[in-house]
Amino acid sequence: MPEIDTKHLTFVDYLLSPTIMQRYDIIDGEMVMSPAPTVRHQWIIRSAFLGLESYFRANPRGIVLFAPCDIVIRRDPLRTRQPDLFIFLRGREDIGDLENLLELPVLEIAPDITIEIISKNETRRSRTEKIEDYRRIGVKECWIVSPQGQTLEVLRLSAEGMQTAGLYGVGMRVQSELLPGLELRVDELFA
Repeated sequence: MPEIDTKHLTFVDYLLSPTIMQRYDIIDGEMVMSPAPTVRHQWIIRSAFLGLESYFRANPRGIVLFAPCDIVIRRDPLRTRQPDLFIFLRGREDIGDLENLLELPVLEIAPDITIEIISKNETRRSRTEKIEDYRRIGVKECWIVSPQGQTLEVLRLSAEGMQTAGLYGVGMRVQSELLPGLELRVDELFA
């Protein structure tokens, strides 16, 4: 096996790397490890996943997946992201049947929605860069969950930029243009 330059990983190095179950992003070839998530962070991911999974069982329009799972933003210089949760919807020509998605060795296609839970060590700049990466590859919505503020912000992403589509707090239901009829209550994320 070739020796890997951990300072500047290439796409080929990435493909040859062993599976790493810790959270990380690769930013311009450099692996940036994330601290282990808090119990609260994992609880919120679990709660959001269960609510979304329930939605998709009743409305088989897509699938929800969770980290750690890399999404390749670009190959050179190598950049990957690991959203906390992400959603692929049915009916996309670039995927075909969603079951095809499960067979892909590497995700080089944009999810329709990414969901990020704000971590205490995350800066506004790093979060903005992450959202910008998602926008560049064609993610349509990014949800930002704030454990401290107990809010969920839905950002609409497009070639023109990003805009807030809604900010939801305790006692409110999340609304998404991409998920009609969604019944995800914000307080269920933090209960």
